[in-house]
Amino acid sequence: MTYVEDEYLMLSGIQHFYFCKRQWGLIHIDQQWDENEYTVEGQLLHKKADNPFVKEKRKDFFISRAMHVSSEKLGLNGILDVVEFYKDDQGVKILKKRGKWRPAIVEYKRGKKKSDHRDIIQLVAEVICLEEKLKCKIDESYLYYLSTNTKIKVEISDTLREEVCSYAKQMHDYYEKKQVPGAEYFKNCLKCSLYDICLPRLSKKPRSIENYMQHAITEEGIV
Repeated sequence: MTYVEDEYLMLSGIQHFYFCKRQWGLIHIDQQWDENEYTVEGQLLHKKADNPFVKEKRKDFFISRAMHVSSEKLGLNGILDVVEFYKDDQGVKILKKRGKWRPAIVEYKRGKKKSDHRDIIQLVAEVICLEEKLKCKIDESYLYYLSTNTKIKVEISDTLREEVCSYAKQMHDYYEKKQVPGAEYFKNCLKCSLYDICLPRLSKKPRSIENYMQHAITEEGIV
C-alpha cells in the first residue's frame, strides 16, 4: 500500500506514537499541545540543527540541514535535522556535486540514550523517507545526544524497517478513524507536557468486569 500527499502524517509523530499512542493522538488528531521544560529545550536544540544556512563542508564531506523528505510507503513527511554526505564511489549522485556520495542521517536529541527504541524508530522512519528521495539504500545512520555529547551509530536492519512500517500503518488507521487511543499510566507520565490534558489516572481504560472477576477468582484459588 502507498499513500498520496494529502494523506501524509508528520514524520516526527512516529516517536510519539511508539512512546505513547494517546500522546500522539492528542497532538496529531485532537490538535492539543502544551509546553514544558523538556519540549522547550528540544526546540532550542533543533533551531541550530534545522538551520539550512549553517554550512559545513570539506573535500570529501558535506552536510545538508533542514532537508524536506517524505515517503509514499509510510505516508509520512517531515524535515531532517542533519544529513552527512561522504564521498564514496558506491554512493549516489547529488545535484551540483561532483562524484558520488554516501548519505547518513544525524538526528539530534536533547537528553541521553533511551532504554527503549523510540529514537531509533524515528531515525529508521527518516532513513526510509530519505531513501525514497535519493533512490538509494542507507545501511546506517546516527543519533546525537546533547546531554552526553554522544553520537551513536544505528544499523538500519530489516527488522527495524518492518517495525516502522507497522507503526506507520497503525498511525494511519487511528487517524482515518479520528480515534484517540485510550490512556495507560506510566511513571514517565508526570514528565509529559500533556499530563493535565490527558489525565491518565482518570482516563485510562478500566478493567472489564469479566477480567476483574477472573483475576479475583484465580487469586482466591477457585480455578
